[in-house]
Amino acid sequence: MKRFEIITLFPKTISAYMRESILGRAQKNKLIKVKAHDLRKYSKDKHKKVDDTPYGGGPGMVMSVEPIDRAVKKVRRRGNTRVVLTSASGKRFTQQDAQRLARYDQVIFICGRYEGVDHRVADHIADESLSIGDYVLTGGELPAMVMTDAIARNVEGVLGDQASLENESHNEPGSLEHPQYTKPEIYTRRVGLKKEELRVPEVLLSGDHSKIKAWREEQSK
Repeated sequence: MKRFEIITLFPKTISAYMRESILGRAQKNKLIKVKAHDLRKYSKDKHKKVDDTPYGGGPGMVMSVEPIDRAVKKVRRRGNTRVVLTSASGKRFTQQDAQRLARYDQVIFICGRYEGVDHRVADHIADESLSIGDYVLTGGELPAMVMTDAIARNVEGVLGDQASLENESHNEPGSLEHPQYTKPEIYTRRVGLKKEELRVPEVLLSGDHSKIKAWREEQSK
């Protein structure tokens, strides 16, 4: 079973999404396990504080290294594990990263908050820092869920039909999935006082598999 451990200040934000759809079914089938861990449980502070003011001054609060270190040590299992810090300054997460991380037995995500995380976490506790885009979010929970979803899709059996993975977008850098169509062949919609017919491309109705393959390859570029 592939395990995803998400260390966060807001574990309830994780569980709702992970119970549904493909990921929920994969957990029921014991293909993956996703568990959110409350970081405050690993704080030695009597008020369960996990952050403090930054050295050198500046606005906001910085997440402390100690509770994160304690949490990672507690949830890490024996075997092939990768620890990922969600960070706006991290490397951009790609489909190739999803495929790479799917080869680990356990992936641990550390979700940042506030003005950031003590950099000793990135230097000494996490194996890598990853970002899902060039923008800033309130916290690392959404990136952790995005990456968990993308990685889990590459775990054998999660999608049911492994052929579904073959033509996914971004499997090759710069390559997108070709457009898909289904019935009806002609969909008529009203736009103001006029009717508009939306048709399936003729090549997909031709039955000529070589032409269809060539069309799909061209559309994927």
